[in-house]
Amino acid sequence: MTNKWKEIVDKLISKNITIATMESCTGGGIANEITNISGASPILHESYVTYCNEAKIKQGVPAEIIEKYTVYSPETAEAMAKAVRENAKTDIGIGVTGQLGRIDPKNPVDKLNHVWFAIAKSNGKIIVKELTVPEDNRAIQKEFIILEIGNELVENI
Repeated sequence: MTNKWKEIVDKLISKNITIATMESCTGGGIANEITNISGASPILHESYVTYCNEAKIKQGVPAEIIEKYTVYSPETAEAMAKAVRENAKTDIGIGVTGQLGRIDPKNPVDKLNHVWFAIAKSNGKIIVKELTVPEDNRAIQKEFIILEIGNELVENI
């Protein structure tokens, strides 16, 4: 996976584009991929793993969004991306949230193994995507999500 992320980091550096992430189900995997590339420090400003609802709210996701749409929704992913981009004052913010493998008693949903991610850009463009994640072990699921987000970034930097 690192080759794709090297391409992403190189593009971000060459275009002087900064990025920040707010990750839930990926547990910081996107930031990890970026920081695996030497020289990434000028472009990655901040990264948060906001695994619980309260952490997302603390980082700027409106509680009303989570209450109305649930934490596992495109609206929450978009709010995460916008909040982290605004707070970090970066060109790109990424938000990712989803339900992997089991029902969360605090946040029951209809769809297991569904993830939503959003990419918010400083020009106002917002990309929101839903992924159906293969039923597999958690590590493989996270790799799948991170790869898909990387593919979207390559096309939209």
